[in-house]
Amino acid sequence: MDKPAGRREWLGLAVLVLPTLLVAMDMTSLFLALPQLSAGLGASATEQLWITDSYGFVVAGFVITMGTLGDRIGRRRLLLVGGGAFGVLSLVAAFSTSAAMLIVVRGALGVAGATLMPSTLALITNMFRDGRQRGKAISIWATCQFAGGAAGPVFAGFLLQHFAWGSVFLVAVPAIAVLLVAGPILLPEFRAPASGRLDFAGVGLSLAAVLLMVFGLKQLAAGSVALPLGAIVAGAALGLVFARRQLRASTPLLDLRLFRNRPFTAVLVALVFAGVAMAGVGLLVTQYLQSVLGYSPLVSAVLFAPMGLGVAVGTMTAPSLTRRMAPAPAIAGGLVVSAAGGVLLALADGAGLVMVGIAVLTLGTGPLFALGIGLVMSAVPPERAGSAASMADTGNYLGGSLGLALIGLTATAAYHAAFPGGSTLAADVTHPELASQAKDAFTTALNVTGVIAAVLFAGLAVLVRSMSRTETPSPEPAMAG
Repeated sequence: MDKPAGRREWLGLAVLVLPTLLVAMDMTSLFLALPQLSAGLGASATEQLWITDSYGFVVAGFVITMGTLGDRIGRRRLLLVGGGAFGVLSLVAAFSTSAAMLIVVRGALGVAGATLMPSTLALITNMFRDGRQRGKAISIWATCQFAGGAAGPVFAGFLLQHFAWGSVFLVAVPAIAVLLVAGPILLPEFRAPASGRLDFAGVGLSLAAVLLMVFGLKQLAAGSVALPLGAIVAGAALGLVFARRQLRASTPLLDLRLFRNRPFTAVLVALVFAGVAMAGVGLLVTQYLQSVLGYSPLVSAVLFAPMGLGVAVGTMTAPSLTRRMAPAPAIAGGLVVSAAGGVLLALADGAGLVMVGIAVLTLGTGPLFALGIGLVMSAVPPERAGSAASMADTGNYLGGSLGLALIGLTATAAYHAAFPGGSTLAADVTHPELASQAKDAFTTALNVTGVIAAVLFAGLAVLVRSMSRTETPSPEPAMAG
């Protein structure tokens, strides 16, 4: 029986959730700061797009490499180096003097941010060897990740009422300082005992494949077609080359043989498509609150908070479900709850039912994020935990980008179908009758998004439940440094 974790491990977990919160908040807090930031730096519309997107692009592209790099050079070492770089770059970002400078710094922050998520999750897997404790620790980690994403806009709104736009970057500095001081004391070092050389050609292929696909999906959501589809096709082709190389390698950058494990594959597929549904719902709900109901960005962020709170409550309560049932049925049951939340959104016409719908939808995803990520991590030996963590993170980023693109396009089509000849809400508000029609059409688009989310979650529940009888192999002992 594995030795239970003690006080040092739980204190170490408190240190590890700091970078988790930072990465999640950095993804979302910039949206409210963008108007002030753009005015201060004179950023054009294109520059604004790159300021918001460059961070996420680079994180998505580098997370596979960083997860495996941590397995090879040491997860604590990578976490501390990446955390230090994140803190320094946050200082630079806060005092940027031009839009071009901020774009470059945001990209560099993405490289540093990519070291944090897989390192924290892999270290948690190594520190908590008892299955029940590990499940609770992963639940806390997942709660902080999603709560950070939900709190980002609200916290940013508070800061912007009292301080300049650079304050949204400066909040990272004290948290990183705590990590750098306490990390060497509380966090153990783990590395793979026989990792081999890093596959630099594989690094380049994975980076190019992910970046091209994420770029294509985001541009597809923006409305263009030819260039995004070309980028997606090119990214998929490079991804196939990358996969063939990994299957032939003795020490692969990403162990694709793990997909032979049916529960592992089912959970990763569920993570991707849950990301699709949640990103699509998030996009439509935030626009609905502002464009249809007329709330300010800050009030909309507060009304949108149940989405993050729902995930937080779901992930924290998920481990208790395993006392009465196996993880797979618990995950499937949660996804059924999420499907019910999608149904509520399909019926919504006003802030009240929308808030209830997103809370129920995200509450049901809690077991997937808490228990599902635990299943993914337990499917590999601990020395490959970084690689497994990077798979989960990459699936999350790709799912989010895919949701913004496909559900965004579907909602746009539903809007125009319900409002033939109309353009946008902003273009029609000067004519009361047209404005009313446009708002009704957008409500229809939100309802269609709810239907899509309900169908996706119901299908994922069936997928996860159908694979629940396949057992996950027990992990092998880790090498501690």
